[in-house]
Amino acid sequence: MMEMWHAGLGWPTAATLLAVSFASSFITIAFGIGGGAVMLAVLATLLPAPAIVPVHGLVQLGSNAGRAAIMTRYMRFDLLGPFAIGALIGILLGGSLVVQLEAGWIQIGVGLFILWSVVAKPPAFLRKSGMITGLFSSFLTMFFGGTGPFVATYIKAQNLERHAHVATHAMLMTLQHLLKTVAFGILGFAFSIWAGLILLLITAGVLGTLAGRVMLAKIDDRRFRIVLNVILSVLAARLIYAGASDIFFTNTAQLPTGGRD
Repeated sequence: MMEMWHAGLGWPTAATLLAVSFASSFITIAFGIGGGAVMLAVLATLLPAPAIVPVHGLVQLGSNAGRAAIMTRYMRFDLLGPFAIGALIGILLGGSLVVQLEAGWIQIGVGLFILWSVVAKPPAFLRKSGMITGLFSSFLTMFFGGTGPFVATYIKAQNLERHAHVATHAMLMTLQHLLKTVAFGILGFAFSIWAGLILLLITAGVLGTLAGRVMLAKIDDRRFRIVLNVILSVLAARLIYAGASDIFFTNTAQLPTGGRD
């Protein structure tokens, strides 16, 4: 019975994930972005590859829903419709193409995706159209998970004040993660195995949201973003190295020895 609360990962690993869930939600509400990528990077180092994106999606659904619930009055609901149409199309397209990739390739893909979100800026067309942003980011989220930076770039272009930015981002990401969770459920992912751990992670995320709300608009954004980008870059580099090592050593082990009979 107790194993359901850590999904067979062991309590040290589960405790680490709980701490990261709290911290990632704190980061997101305090600074408007970044927590989802931190959670994704850590999950990708501790979870089996097939579970990374679905589990991350459901945890982020709970975290964003909690954030949206306490900041509803700041939301820009007029931005929801176009994004929702694009998100639904993107999820349907991604769900029809998503395949079970090797663990190494998933780690490399997630690592490169995180690095790209740190060093690059999404193209201009993503900053101008809610429908295109919803479609593109939702398609990618089926494969790599953490597409918050894409959505945040679009919201930033709307020139919202800080609270409205955080609240609207939470609203759009809640919708995206909800659609993604439904899609993975239809595709046959066994969420029940992870249900206990996911519930704990969501609870920790809600607590992080409540704590981070107190810090909203009180922290030096520039310095924090520098530290956050360094942490994300290190985690991404570790993922890429681990994935490449896994692929290299697996392929090497499978090479014929060429020995004589």
